Amino acid sequence: MVSTTASGRSGEEARRGEGEGKMSVSNAAELPVRPGEDPWTEAELAEVREGLETEVARLREGVAAAESELAERLSDSVEGAGDDPTDTGAKAYQREHDLALNYNTRELLAQSERAIQRMDAGTYGVCESCGKAIGKARLQAYPRATLCVQCKQREERR
Repeated sequence: MVSTTASGRSGEEARRGEGEGKMSVSNAAELPVRPGEDPWTEAELAEVREGLETEVARLREGVAAAESELAERLSDSVEGAGDDPTDTGAKAYQREHDLALNYNTRELLAQSERAIQRMDAGTYGVCESCGKAIGKARLQAYPRATLCVQCKQREERR
């Protein structure tokens, strides 16, 4: 049995944002903004969302390519048995570097996907720490932001 939301969409459709499409003007205008900022328009929100979706697609491709390359290098490392210790160390360093880059890419991907989910849920632009508006200008510059400037500064001081 598939459960449905009040809008008649299945839970899975609601999570993926399917069915009704993107956020409507009324929902976009309801997103929080800082004092002195104009409310979000559907076009502005659609532009930010499109940028995030493009970034998600690019990051997914990057993760897949990096994992494929790492798997290939692991099979090559078996063939390197008998390498000079310096070569072995250089290969280990390169592997650790590649893993760190892949981790960073995965983190950016998760942040971008989460921003899209917050748009779908209507919580985009709300600071996760204090609950105040993050600020439209900040989100247009850095759409993955989950904290307002003050909370982010406080977090970085710790």
